[in-house]
Amino acid sequence: MSREQQDTLARTALGVFRLNGQFLAVSEELARPVGLTAAWWQVLGAVLRAPQPVAGIARTMGITRQSVQRIADLLVERGLAAYEPNPAHRRAKLLAPTPEGLAAVERLDPGHADLAARLSQALGGQAEFDETVRVLERLSRALEAVSGSDPAPPVGTWPPARTPSPE
Repeated sequence: MSREQQDTLARTALGVFRLNGQFLAVSEELARPVGLTAAWWQVLGAVLRAPQPVAGIARTMGITRQSVQRIADLLVERGLAAYEPNPAHRRAKLLAPTPEGLAAVERLDPGHADLAARLSQALGGQAEFDETVRVLERLSRALEAVSGSDPAPPVGTWPPARTPSPE
């Protein structure tokens, strides 16, 4: 690895760490008025399309299963999510939002839409915003390839529509 490549890697890592902090800060600002935290919103957002096991949520988010488990248990305790039986695995229950959890996420939508519009404008428009996302996704895939980690499932669009579970 050349010195230039090392410097680029360091700048990339520092930029991503800063970006992560910025996203967490703005997410906390958006989530606080509706009684959520950024972490709760993140976990609820992961299960809006369909219930998932905690391990699947952790893989998608790129964090530990234990971290997601703590948040999932808090969401269930507060009535924002519930555990459902998992037909594929008896012990790994699925986490699903409750109507209260869905309502909390829906209350975030106006602030989320405003932030998306302002960010798109600051980047120069929708095409530039889309390109930014493509570059970040490409970086993530490349890092998975060189680190040998399992690829994360693709991240859906926001706001994700919850697929009703069969009853």
